[in-house]
Amino acid sequence: MTTHPLLQAIIPLVADIARELPSTERYRRLLEALRVLLPCDAAALLRLEDGSLLPLAVDGLSSDTLGRRFRVEEHPRFAALLEADGPLRFPADSALPDPYDGLVEGVKGHLPVHDCVGCVVRVDEKPWGLLTLDDLAPERFSRIDLKVLQSFGSLAAATVSVAGHIEQLKSRVRDESLRAEGYRLAAAPRARALIGRSPAMRQLQKEIDLVGGSELSVLIQGETGVGKELVAEALHAGSSRAARPLISLNCAALPETLVESELFGHVKGAFTGAVGERPGKFELADGGTLFLDEVGELSLPVQAKLLRVLQSGQLQRLGSDREHRVDVRLIAASNRNLADEVRAGRLRADFYHRLSVYPLQVPPLRERGRDVLLLSGFFLEENRSRLGLGGLRLDAGAQAALLAYDWPGNVRELEHLLGRSVLKALGRHPRRPRILSLTAVDLDLPGARLAIEPAGTSATADGPPSPSRMRDGEGLRDAVARLERELVASALAQNDYSWAAAGRALRMDRGNLARLAKRIGLPGDKRALRAMRAP
Repeated sequence: MTTHPLLQAIIPLVADIARELPSTERYRRLLEALRVLLPCDAAALLRLEDGSLLPLAVDGLSSDTLGRRFRVEEHPRFAALLEADGPLRFPADSALPDPYDGLVEGVKGHLPVHDCVGCVVRVDEKPWGLLTLDDLAPERFSRIDLKVLQSFGSLAAATVSVAGHIEQLKSRVRDESLRAEGYRLAAAPRARALIGRSPAMRQLQKEIDLVGGSELSVLIQGETGVGKELVAEALHAGSSRAARPLISLNCAALPETLVESELFGHVKGAFTGAVGERPGKFELADGGTLFLDEVGELSLPVQAKLLRVLQSGQLQRLGSDREHRVDVRLIAASNRNLADEVRAGRLRADFYHRLSVYPLQVPPLRERGRDVLLLSGFFLEENRSRLGLGGLRLDAGAQAALLAYDWPGNVRELEHLLGRSVLKALGRHPRRPRILSLTAVDLDLPGARLAIEPAGTSATADGPPSPSRMRDGEGLRDAVARLERELVASALAQNDYSWAAAGRALRMDRGNLARLAKRIGLPGDKRALRAMRAP
């Protein structure tokens, strides 16, 4: 006797309910079973959050889909599915734009989705998200029993509930986790969250979860542009102080004469221009969290005064003898190695140890693998929404170029690059396209030409010099590293071996340039660099 296909799909998933699995793996198996039951080109599970749909798992869609945030008000198909009482099918001739057009894996060009169905996933009788199936062939879903999809939607809701309950049980192990969850829900949602599934980011998120609920001071270190402020926001959101303010101060953005006033406040007449009393950042953050960015820029006298406040919780406004008591958790960040700053005498050792009770290192983008595609999807969706485009995608060459590039400016560089590249790509089209594809040429990254130019191709007179060609037997990463060495060495030679001037020429931070040079094998000594350039 043969088993019903629905039962065949459900049995493994029911067995998974009793197993301890990561939520991402549960969702992946759910979509895998769905595509066996209802063969199609792509399936997705999306969670509804603050008016947007966040993909938790996709099967058959490009990797960058996971980084996108689909605002429901901008996608009428998603809105229709959320409002429907049951499963809904959109025929091939539907006039509503499909948000997945151009995102189906293995498809070249702009072949649109022709047929799609979906249903709401409800948890506790409320819309939790959507389950969607798409196919490039018309009429794929014309004969399916929508009741089958409805049954699978119920199973999806059970899977989601199980995953949620398991996460709740894990969170109860941590002290005051239920109370912290209440604060998190009460706090205003952050505009952006940490995105990434690489081992480095999973480890960082694990440490954020571990230390977030504590009262320990945290020192966040990492290169410029890695997202240290987002880490600080995540730490605050995971703490018992989440309902209280998170106050930020960039210590590098203020002249030394104003830093004390900004931190501790002042009274009328404390200095020229002090026309009234003003509380400082510590008082504004009372009961909450104070985030000091670029803390290594503080002068030694300010460090001493700050240390006293951190130890005693008491401060005096400038020009006042009266003490104020504050209850503040401190999170600090720096793109410098503060241990080296202590050894160089630019940072007090006791101040450093007070800051770094729990140090966190944010990985650079070059160490995060395919996270660059998830982040690209997030930034592309932001640009698509801002520019009113129907779709915005990366072609295979653009994805290869993004994965091969070293990202000296990290996530901030990626965000700015994609915003710039979208405008460049739009400029190539005399008429505004419905779906815009970014190519490696639009990105214009060092090494992007290597990913698309055949070996042995000659460069033009105004194009890159001949070293940009790939050599026989050379892989893409080796070619990119060689080109980086040549470009950095050339920039140094043209700027009299000044690291600061070369950094400006290459549009890089001086410290990031020095680290890049060390990684690609360039010496830091001027004499050695000149010797390399000598004939």
